[in-house]
Amino acid sequence: MFKESVPVGRADAARVRALLESPEATALCEEIAALRWTGRKGYSPRALVGACIVKNLYCLPTWTKTTHLIADHPALSEVLGEQPSRFACYRFLAKLRGHAELLERMMERLVHEIKRLDPALGTDIAIDGTDLPAYANGQSRLYHDGPLRARFSDPDASWGHRSAVSTRKGGGFYGYKLHIAVCTRSELPVALHVETGRRNEQPFALPLLDAVRRHGLEATTAAMDAQYDSQKLFQAFEERDCHPVVVLKNDQAVKNGDHEPPRCQHGVWTFAGADYRHKRTKWRCPTGGCSPGSRWIKASRLHPLIPYKSERWKILYRRRSAVEREVGRLKHDFGLLPLRVRGIHRVRVHVTLAVIARLASALDSMRATRLSHPAGSW
Repeated sequence: MFKESVPVGRADAARVRALLESPEATALCEEIAALRWTGRKGYSPRALVGACIVKNLYCLPTWTKTTHLIADHPALSEVLGEQPSRFACYRFLAKLRGHAELLERMMERLVHEIKRLDPALGTDIAIDGTDLPAYANGQSRLYHDGPLRARFSDPDASWGHRSAVSTRKGGGFYGYKLHIAVCTRSELPVALHVETGRRNEQPFALPLLDAVRRHGLEATTAAMDAQYDSQKLFQAFEERDCHPVVVLKNDQAVKNGDHEPPRCQHGVWTFAGADYRHKRTKWRCPTGGCSPGSRWIKASRLHPLIPYKSERWKILYRRRSAVEREVGRLKHDFGLLPLRVRGIHRVRVHVTLAVIARLASALDSMRATRLSHPAGSW
């Protein structure tokens, strides 16, 4: 298991150089150069990819601030080799929106390399959604009791609901939602999806698990909160050999106690193991006085293969907080918020670049740690 011991939200030119010269970033630059985009000769892919790295590592909200920092920072200008203008960066992002597969392959390369250095990556994951307030006004009227708004500056954004966090109250927000899967051991993002704010989180849990598998990770457990509690989702996860660890909703079945272990005159039956092949759990009479003394229960959301509120279940669910910490890290240390782009395609590219910067920074720290502490030197 690997966790970074140094803050990564702010970076110096040496770190930017290390990320830009990594094999993964070099491969991205080569793929961009191979596209041979038409038009007048502009800045090199290395300079433009480097500008994206600078924007996220220095947590800058706009390209204007990013290009000014590069121009005023001699070491950064030397690392990038050029000083791209903000208009060149805007054009570059427009090209990336048309070739989103380049960023997807970049993220896959980073995940595969981290997996090679940390084989436990993605074994246990946590899935959740978080709000991304839009850079726009979503009110339906121009002003109080005024005329209805004829157009919206960000028509892709919509009103959604977010939970209370810290001192912030829960309630409605206007914008987008980031659906993300995080490794609970390393606290690194391994899959993501961006949708408009009105969309519920539950339909995107299964696509996130499929994306984790496409990235070469074998997720065996997935910790999620109560909004992901449904029998249909439970069955879909179990069919993929990933055991959901979910808080049950307080529905009528839970109120009736259907999720409780079997009971008899001798007391509460004890868990005696799980048959993962046939998807069932075994329970045994505490004294063995019953006949039969044990019974099998078919796995369901009420009786999962990892028994609800068992010691293992509690350990796995406590690790779900990793996704909350990672979301905060992306928002405050890698420029995920505040949004300064409009339109869902622009937001998706912005979010993907922030996650790529996070993964590349973690991979660089892992490589630096291995160089300073080679195998057998402990």
